[in-house]
Amino acid sequence: MKVGIIGASGYTGLELVRILAGHPKVEISSLTSERFAGLAIDEVFPSLKGFIDLRFSELSVQKIAREADFIFTALPHGTSMGVVEEFIKRGKRVVDLSADFRLKDLGLYERWYGKHSCPYLLQEAVYGLPEIYRDEIKEGKLVANPGCYPTGTILALTPLLEEKAISTSGIVVDAKSGASGAGRNPSLTNLFCEVEEGLKAYNVAGHRHAPEMEQELSFRVGDPVTILFVPHLIPINRGILSTIYARVKGELSTEKVCDLYRRRYQNEPFIRLCPPTTFPSTVEVRGSNYCDLGVMVDEASGQLIVISAIDNLVKGGSGQAVQNMNIMCGFPETMGLEQIPIFP
Repeated sequence: MKVGIIGASGYTGLELVRILAGHPKVEISSLTSERFAGLAIDEVFPSLKGFIDLRFSELSVQKIAREADFIFTALPHGTSMGVVEEFIKRGKRVVDLSADFRLKDLGLYERWYGKHSCPYLLQEAVYGLPEIYRDEIKEGKLVANPGCYPTGTILALTPLLEEKAISTSGIVVDAKSGASGAGRNPSLTNLFCEVEEGLKAYNVAGHRHAPEMEQELSFRVGDPVTILFVPHLIPINRGILSTIYARVKGELSTEKVCDLYRRRYQNEPFIRLCPPTTFPSTVEVRGSNYCDLGVMVDEASGQLIVISAIDNLVKGGSGQAVQNMNIMCGFPETMGLEQIPIFP
């Protein structure tokens, strides 16, 4: 199957190239980059020498639609929607890695991201979290790949909320992300001297991934779920560790919670559960499509603690996008994604 990657020179676009270059059912036919148009991809990214010999091109929807059967769009929020619409009109199936189609409520989208040019597609788009929407993804023409922070949070909380084991209010998500989560465009706040040896919170109780989390978790339980979300930037390249606190409803032990997670995720190829009283680390999922989860009930406080670890560029981005493509196209879901995490 021939695949086009729109916006292939950013971190998520490049990660798509890295993963798809080893996918046995895929041939990359088109790579776009306005900045590097005309250059061979291995001139810009020497790590790909010998794996792919394409050149970056400028974006031409008509040309790429002729060359590719399936499209990934890895463009900034707000610029992706128009491009996606044009490919959908031409009958292409699309996985979009921006936030442009994740939120169903137009007013909510425009509050956090700005004007939407094709709101009719918001209801048609399928939220691309396979562990929850696998059947819908299979039939979808447009899949909105989840955000990185929401991926780790939603996977951590879904089993608890589905079983009504925790309160739907008062949930606290304390999440820490590596610098690649901010993208590849130069920014003062992401310079080495600004990040190294430091740890800082940002967009405290005002991050635009919070409504995405609340939307999807509210859908799971049929009632409003409210979250206090505080993200932090830490001096690593990639990875997200989310520590989540929720109030237990009724009698619940760590052992019972572990059983609940095992039942919910026993057939999920990319969810790994830590043994009781042990917890995940970003280094244990680095470069992989896994989400590792650890849980504990603190009986003294009545709080439940869930910790999730993902690679923000893989399960939190491009790996999950390929997982969605596999489902949409009838390929084995794990195809091209069996990479063992890189350690150290």
